[in-house]
Amino acid sequence: MTETNKGFENFIEEDDDWFSGIELKVLDLEQEISEWRESRTRELAESARRREQERDVAGSGHRRERERKLAETGRPRGGDRTHALIDRGRRTARQPRPRRGRKIAIGSVAGLVVLVIGAMIVFRKGPSWPASVAAVQSEITVACQNPDVAAEPGQVNFACGKDTSQVLWVFALMTSNNNPGYADAKTGRKGLEPITPAQGGEIAWSLNLHHPYDPLNPIDSLEVAARAINNIIGGATLTGANGRPAVQPGLESKPENCARYTGSPAVVSRAGFPGLCATPVISPQGQAALVADVYQQWMPGATSVAAQNVSVLFQNAGNPGDPQVQAILKTLPNPRA
Repeated sequence: MTETNKGFENFIEEDDDWFSGIELKVLDLEQEISEWRESRTRELAESARRREQERDVAGSGHRRERERKLAETGRPRGGDRTHALIDRGRRTARQPRPRRGRKIAIGSVAGLVVLVIGAMIVFRKGPSWPASVAAVQSEITVACQNPDVAAEPGQVNFACGKDTSQVLWVFALMTSNNNPGYADAKTGRKGLEPITPAQGGEIAWSLNLHHPYDPLNPIDSLEVAARAINNIIGGATLTGANGRPAVQPGLESKPENCARYTGSPAVVSRAGFPGLCATPVISPQGQAALVADVYQQWMPGATSVAAQNVSVLFQNAGNPGDPQVQAILKTLPNPRA
């Protein structure tokens, strides 16, 4: 189990604990509402009983007074009959209940419950990339300020493109788990973007770093990786031992690749320059296919499954909650390997 897996599981557990806490608060609030209703019902019933008793006492007094007057005069008085009717009517009439206040209280509590549930939904944390991704993104911004990361002479700069630079942190995430101190004893590859120091030094020579190349420096590693990725895509032109230009083709120099990336096999060729696809690689599907091919050249021996995983992460750079992305993140290598 990798550290990233543990971090991801801890994140899910913390998120569930927060959600459970909100649910318990809502349940407590509902219990308080139920108790308040029962208490209010008892108070109203007790109040009604007291009023009934008071009416009975008052009615008994009226009857005694009526009987006394009837005995004195021999006939009932009209006023007494009216009082008797009123009294009987009062004993059978229902007393109005204070419904307005009760409705307002219940409505207020219900509104509070809705607000709590709404806040719980809005502010609930969703899946995200590992925290290390943000740090690497900041380092990419610095590394891509080097104008020499573009391929020569075609000036292909896919690795630092505005909408494609995520290829750098995706490669770092999949190879070193964004660990700048990564070192593979078997292959000798080191750094955030693992590469052998000798290979990195050869590429760094063309970057005019103005300081000794350090494979464990994350900025140096990203600059080397950016130039290497751009060379893999756009090719390069070097000076041969005989002093003549030696053209090294890139992925875009092959018509069959351009057909996959752009839908057209057309390639633009110039003397001394590697060929490039006549149509820019701008569709999401085309870029994803290109990234998978680059990864297999950047990491010799990489499986097609690994290349496809890189392609999925690249396409979903803005959607870490994608089920495929979450499944891939669980397979990340140990950063201390």
